[in-house]
Amino acid sequence: MARLRDCLPRLMITIRSLLFWCLIYCYCGLCTSINLLKLLWSIGTGPAQTFHRVAREHPPACLNDPSLGTHCYVRIKDSGLRFHYVAAGERGKPLMLLLHGFPEFWYSWRHQLREFKSEYRVVALDLRGYGETDAPIHQENYKLDCLITDIKDILDSLGYSKCVLIGHDWGGMIAWLIAICYPEMVMKLIVINFPHPNVFTEYILRHPAQLFKSSYYYFFQIPWFPEFMFSINDFKALKHLFTSHNTGIGRKGCRLTTEDLEAYIYVFSQPGALSGPINHYRNIFSCLPLKHHVVTTPTLLLWGERDAFMEVEMAEITKIYVKNYFRLTILSEASHWLQQDQPDIVNKLIWTFLKEETRKKIDFSISSVRGL
Repeated sequence: MARLRDCLPRLMITIRSLLFWCLIYCYCGLCTSINLLKLLWSIGTGPAQTFHRVAREHPPACLNDPSLGTHCYVRIKDSGLRFHYVAAGERGKPLMLLLHGFPEFWYSWRHQLREFKSEYRVVALDLRGYGETDAPIHQENYKLDCLITDIKDILDSLGYSKCVLIGHDWGGMIAWLIAICYPEMVMKLIVINFPHPNVFTEYILRHPAQLFKSSYYYFFQIPWFPEFMFSINDFKALKHLFTSHNTGIGRKGCRLTTEDLEAYIYVFSQPGALSGPINHYRNIFSCLPLKHHVVTTPTLLLWGERDAFMEVEMAEITKIYVKNYFRLTILSEASHWLQQDQPDIVNKLIWTFLKEETRKKIDFSISSVRGL
């Protein structure tokens, strides 16, 4: 009987793990089936349009706008990868490092590059596999450990030991992990529309609504088919993410211009440009939940209440993992693409957080910005 009691916890862990992976593979199959039906419908209703793609050989002028900063490259010694970034502000000023989400690239931070260059060396990075940054072929090269090490090595290569770290969406995930693994590197942490990774993992298993909203995580586990689905109908799915009523930038926000949208399509329409970004997601289920999860850095979490991909309740739960000053601000009527949707308000909130003296003792506050 005693031996059975000893074995029971391990058995429960094994059963839970099996159920977890069964859920993942079953949901992968379901998401793939739904997308296959969408493809067949598209072919049936307009076969020529389904496989039509406009050739985009030259970047839109907005990607070379000098007011945004200078295009730079840095090669990391250990990995050998070359990273692209856009930098604004004088060298020697404190570093503000910006990490974008999916499907984005450095350009999603255009409003922040202009805003914060007066007091910071602002660096908007193309993450591993995105844009002009090198994209390793193999899926295992996109594990979370690799992505964390990239940021640490980039800081070293830029000549900095610490930074103000800001991340949105998937970049927010990486920002949380940097603050957990290398707290000495992060002076202040600002995350936009992504909860603490453990909150995300636990919440998604208990709330079917979030499981549905995160269906793309599961669909992306399938090889090559997600990339293909993004490219049909001249990247209609990509346009839909940013412009549709449900998932796009809010009705009261700063909508993307035609040139802005074309910049996104140009970057992701290049040969192989979608595989690297999607490979980021193909390792996530083997890396979460985290063994170490406490954040000791002063933290600001900004959240668009009308986020189509993340439920706002996860933002409020996140506070239990931050053992320092923590502030959550929820912006009503704002979408998932918060720093592009409401740049003036986001920039003002960031300035306030950067200039205030955050106490080392635990502090927690929630505020909501209404009437946007």
